[in-house]
Amino acid sequence: MEKIAIISDIHGNMPAFEAVLKDIQDRGIKRIFCLGDIVGKGPHPEKAVDICREKCQAVTLGNWDFAVADGKGPPLLNLGWHRARLGAERLDYLRNLPPVINFYLSGRKVRLFHASQIGVFHRVHMRGTTEQHEAMFTNTEFTGDNFTPDTVGYGDIHHVYCRSRLGRILFNAGSVGNALDEPTAAYAIIEGNYGDEKQGTFSLQFIRLLYDKELAIRQARDENMPDWEPYAAELRTAVYRGLPGSEDPTLTAARRRAAGLPSLKDTEWPA
Repeated sequence: MEKIAIISDIHGNMPAFEAVLKDIQDRGIKRIFCLGDIVGKGPHPEKAVDICREKCQAVTLGNWDFAVADGKGPPLLNLGWHRARLGAERLDYLRNLPPVINFYLSGRKVRLFHASQIGVFHRVHMRGTTEQHEAMFTNTEFTGDNFTPDTVGYGDIHHVYCRSRLGRILFNAGSVGNALDEPTAAYAIIEGNYGDEKQGTFSLQFIRLLYDKELAIRQARDENMPDWEPYAAELRTAVYRGLPGSEDPTLTAARRRAAGLPSLKDTEWPA
């Protein structure tokens, strides 16, 4: 039996990331998978990328990773600031991240991705419909069709949850650096026999950790990060700046139109 850490949505928040990595080390966990959004929103994208490349066995592409590497988006995202900190080589790394991670664990067929089976800009909420949740197990052009999972883990919504139905498990690992369900760092641990197609014991747990949010906020301010004030409010309150009534506009509709994708009622930007 092996424990595997599933982390997601670091968003350049190093105090939160360091707290999670220490907890992973203290638990003796050697294998880490990251579900994307290493960068964006927080002040240290370059440090987060470097550590993920060193510590993580595999990393999937997130919506912020895509946007920052692409460099195209409205001024409100301040992509240029993040791109300047990352530099050309790290941007190329982000640009080439894979869409999914597939593997066996105690006979379970596990698939991990950032947001959904459709792509990094297709959001599936905890309170989504049964049909939306069941669709997460399907194969698409985005996922490929050589592996049909019965266990799916994702990130993107910054909200921890788990649902089990008809022998299938859907879970969200939450956010390391920008949690929007409670103001703590979150990640998941799955346990089983890695790579084993034979059925055996499987477990899943969620970890919530306190970290120095005020240090994270000072770092953003000291680095003259654009929009550090709404970032600080999110870290302190776990209330998303893009909720109704917020003055922060959204990107998704315009970006999806530009990509030729249909609009989605419950997709917001930028978690």
